[in-house]
Amino acid sequence: MPPKRRTRKLRQIEEEVEKIEIAHKMEEELEKDDEEEQVIENLTSEDEDEDVFTDAREEVDDDVDDESHDISIESKQMPEEDLEDEKDQEADDAEEDELDDEIENDDDKDDNDLENDEKDENDENNLENDEDDDKDENELENDEDDENDIDGYDSNEPALKKQKLDHDSKDTDEDVKMHALKNLLTSKIKVDPEDHSINLLVNGIKLKYKERSSVIEEKKGKIEFRVVNCDNDPENMIVLTGLKNIFQKQLPKMPKEYIARLVFDRSHLSMAIIRHPLQVLGGITYKPFNERKFAEIVFCAISSDEQVRGYGAHLMNHLKDYVKNTSPIRHFLTYADNYAIGYFKKQGFTKDISGLDKKVWMGYIKDYEGGTLMHCPMVEKIRYLDSGKILLLQEAAIRQKISEISQTNVVRKGLEQFKDLNNIKPLNPLEDIPGLKEAGWSEEMDLLAQRPKRSPHFAPMQSILIELQNNNSAWPFLQPVNKDEVQDYYDFIKNPMDLSTVELKLENNKYDTFESFIKDIRLIFSNCRTYNNETTSYYKYANKLEKFFEKKVKEFPEYSHLVD
Repeated sequence: MPPKRRTRKLRQIEEEVEKIEIAHKMEEELEKDDEEEQVIENLTSEDEDEDVFTDAREEVDDDVDDESHDISIESKQMPEEDLEDEKDQEADDAEEDELDDEIENDDDKDDNDLENDEKDENDENNLENDEDDDKDENELENDEDDENDIDGYDSNEPALKKQKLDHDSKDTDEDVKMHALKNLLTSKIKVDPEDHSINLLVNGIKLKYKERSSVIEEKKGKIEFRVVNCDNDPENMIVLTGLKNIFQKQLPKMPKEYIARLVFDRSHLSMAIIRHPLQVLGGITYKPFNERKFAEIVFCAISSDEQVRGYGAHLMNHLKDYVKNTSPIRHFLTYADNYAIGYFKKQGFTKDISGLDKKVWMGYIKDYEGGTLMHCPMVEKIRYLDSGKILLLQEAAIRQKISEISQTNVVRKGLEQFKDLNNIKPLNPLEDIPGLKEAGWSEEMDLLAQRPKRSPHFAPMQSILIELQNNNSAWPFLQPVNKDEVQDYYDFIKNPMDLSTVELKLENNKYDTFESFIKDIRLIFSNCRTYNNETTSYYKYANKLEKFFEKKVKEFPEYSHLVD
């Protein structure tokens, strides 16, 4: 049966059922009215004897429905019309009483819930205080050992004021040895309550860690991070719909139906950024493989209006901590397009998948044409939401240890050779400059320092390469040809080349001249045309990308003659 006819027939059946229900209700109401009229007639026809009134009242209580109420003795002496008015008034009063009772019951329940919540909070605070007391006792016992292990530690210096970090896991402080790092520091930590920044002063050097605006918004309760899936909960469905709309807008090349199917797939989970009351700002949809201890990030996007507040990095940190604390998953895999590679690199993802056996994930994740597979292992003993603070404390501790052996704070007298400008004497650095020899300086180091790190052609070559990688026609040339997929490729192509190899050579300063860079780029196109037929899409992609490459080179006048 076609869907439209089936829907029409269901609608007809529903209408018939509604008509039958309405008819039953009307019959019941008519029966109730007849019973009430009969009772009232019996009451008015009886004598005004108290016993008769009592019997009539019992009859009313037995026969009248729950919606009708007791009729008082005085009302039995009234005419039928007045009696009906009085009865209606009493029914209204009874309904109001029922509503008042329900409201009182709800208030009592709310009061009980509030009392229970306060008790739970008190219990949690007591438990936290007990745990903090135990940790403080253990730290006091270990302080003497720490002081003996650290060279140059002065026990008379003021103790470092400890700043408590917000942790979800119980063992986070112990695992990352935050207290040990703080004990290394003899400087004071100051926290600015306005912007939640942390300021350190280590041997005259100021170190500052400023929270992202997204973190501050979360602490103020303006936004929240919520994990949702398709469980038919109304709020969760609203959040998933908001995520779907953002993914479809930010990923225009992805089919909308495909995005909707995966977001609402029950095997996928999503972490969303929500601004109160229920505005979705962005999120990540991922598929967990708990038995294989990895998860695939399928979609990751932030609304275009909210991409300057650090939501993306904060979202990824939340996701890592949540997945690590609630599942056995310790690895993330994702296919990133050229525009997302930079973001994922900043979040700890790399193109090196050697840390995860190929047998574990091959055939389980979705393969996207033109995407770059990236991998991120999660560090077991760290809370990613506190990674910035941990790095700040580590930097401060390292600077302090360096200061114990460094002589940078020593002020030396000026050089004698420059006192008489009319008679400047030759200078022997190792002998004439005080402290230079002690610092470990040598002439070879001076030569290395004077040599330029990059060739003068590096900047234009890097700019052109990035433009090529981001071009829509570049996806067949981003990575080396897979020998398992194209088994005879290397029988025909003896000098293979691809854009990732060019990038690696550029980073390692292998291109001394711009001509060598152009030679490798042209080799990519010539190899493609050698192996593929003119009618293939790969052949056309090579021609299209080569024209784009020549156009970009001509934007630099000093190199335009190389492609004419």
